[in-house]
Amino acid sequence: MAAPLRPFHLAIPVDDLAAADAFYAGVMGCAYGRRSEKWIDFDFFGHQLVVHLSPADCASAQTNDVDGKNVPARHFGVVLEKAGWEALSAKLKRAEIAFIIEPGVRFKGEPGEQGTFFLTDPAGNALEFKYFNDLGQLFAA
Repeated sequence: MAAPLRPFHLAIPVDDLAAADAFYAGVMGCAYGRRSEKWIDFDFFGHQLVVHLSPADCASAQTNDVDGKNVPARHFGVVLEKAGWEALSAKLKRAEIAFIIEPGVRFKGEPGEQGTFFLTDPAGNALEFKYFNDLGQLFAA
């Protein structure tokens, strides 16, 4: 049996703290936690995301073919409820945010069927947002 889901902590590099602030707080709507001149904590959908100013560590991720799409091999994200996922994808479209992979359903009719989309933050960090009609399919093989 899987353990109940709990908030995670993730630290990522960014090359411009002001641009990261504008993206995560302004575009994504994340609330602030603590901050300094070199990092900012955000409430990323109930999880702690820390962006650290570290330009040398910012690079585009390589991709792998997953269900016919070039999925960034290095990425992070969250699983949302379908209504939240739809609202976020609509909000991002209105904000004219470019998607790496447009919102759509992956693994249709198979175990693990999911709605998903990918985008990057201003530093090139790839983010994935997904939903499952049945959250019990999260780890389906």
